Amino acid sequence: MRLIKLLAALVLLTLFACSKETPQANPADSPKTNNKIIRFVTINSASTYYINGSNEYAGLEYDLAKLFVQELGHEYQIKFIVVDSFSKVLPILMAGQADIAAADISITEERKKIVHFSDPYQDVQQQVVYNSDKTDAPRNLKALEDQVISIPKGTSFAERLRNLNKEQTKLKWIELENTSSEQLLEALANEDINYTIADSHLLAIMQNYYPNLGVGFSIGAPEKTAWALSKNADPKLLAQINLFFKKIKQDGTLRNLIDRYHGNSKRLKPFDISTFLTRTQTLLPKYVRHFKNAQDITDIDWRLLAAVSYQESHWDTYNTSPTNVRGLMMLTEETSDMMNVTDRLDPKQSIMAGAKYLLWLKERFPDRIPEPDRTYIALAAYNSGIAHIEDARVLAQKLKLNPDSWADVKTALVKLNNAEYYVNAKHGYCNCGVPVIYTESIRSYYKILEKNLPSYSPELEPYKIAATKPNQPIPTLLAALGF
Repeated sequence: MRLIKLLAALVLLTLFACSKETPQANPADSPKTNNKIIRFVTINSASTYYINGSNEYAGLEYDLAKLFVQELGHEYQIKFIVVDSFSKVLPILMAGQADIAAADISITEERKKIVHFSDPYQDVQQQVVYNSDKTDAPRNLKALEDQVISIPKGTSFAERLRNLNKEQTKLKWIELENTSSEQLLEALANEDINYTIADSHLLAIMQNYYPNLGVGFSIGAPEKTAWALSKNADPKLLAQINLFFKKIKQDGTLRNLIDRYHGNSKRLKPFDISTFLTRTQTLLPKYVRHFKNAQDITDIDWRLLAAVSYQESHWDTYNTSPTNVRGLMMLTEETSDMMNVTDRLDPKQSIMAGAKYLLWLKERFPDRIPEPDRTYIALAAYNSGIAHIEDARVLAQKLKLNPDSWADVKTALVKLNNAEYYVNAKHGYCNCGVPVIYTESIRSYYKILEKNLPSYSPELEPYKIAATKPNQPIPTLLAALGF
């Protein structure tokens, strides 16, 4: 009876999935009819393709795809086909509806039989994930015996579990259609499921939003991600893709992009995130108006300013350091004088002055530095001053790194506490691990606010940051499947 219920539910799910119109073209990227079109199939997720809190397209796969098509030449246009389930990515590709699958796809032996893979561009590790508020951490496969592991249909997790079950016969799992790893991690955080498996880089992002997501243990060896092409794809296209990845690996572009999306994801601890989420409820609403007013003047996202303020003072307006740095934005006396502040403990003055000072710092660096690197470099300067940041940029250039890339500047920064490097620096020794940690923490806090709050709204109604329930009704679905 249990098997019949399972099969019936899966049939219903399949019919439901097929009734939806899954491919969606990005309207911003509609190609011209007289141009060559490169069609990418992908999924919505924090590590692939999404619309960020500023209502702009973003994601590692999105940026890589845009760069690749730009590399091909101006006669080429790009089109994104966004499906609602990973299980539909490769079928869309093999049906000839897309040229390239770019969806955080791991290279596996089973998949190599049906598609061609490009050269890999990132390593990932599969990890068992549990809810630390609900259960103890599982440390091995035996701890998962008689438990149900929920995974998205069509992912490489199932392939690995099948291989494990050749030796471990008691593992149970359920593959859910129309559900992403991101949604299952949300469901796990909300105690709707017991366990899931996720790739390490996506999990690190999601832990910034859900501090009760715990890592039990890693499963097997790391995998590599790559783009996929159909078996009958033009070999020239695959060669062009491999040349593209070779180039961006050599010139640092790939390293910079991976840092942009994943470089800060492991900075905060669960306690840090829990405390931050609590204070967004209790303290932040008192100051939202001031942050938004500062955004109006400086055009710096109010959520970023709020993240800076939290990192500086934890939104304690009376915070004062032993060196007499004070207020919500922890202004020095020198900065306060520069910004005409009469009372550093006044939230309105402090927030506006901190925002103007951050803008002033951004304008001190060369115009050629792109965003968001320009902002990250300015944040580091907010913490340690321009002088040491410029020393790091000079050192980066000497190390044949990119002085306009935050990923490379922070690599140089942490070397300035080493005599081998700081003896030749204009401003000498710097404990420059501090501005790196400072900047990466702000990036993490900002992403949490960006995920949960709009960039600007004229209404100042009380708001609540809460875990978003996944689109898929997981508990109902599991019940229908007999679990």
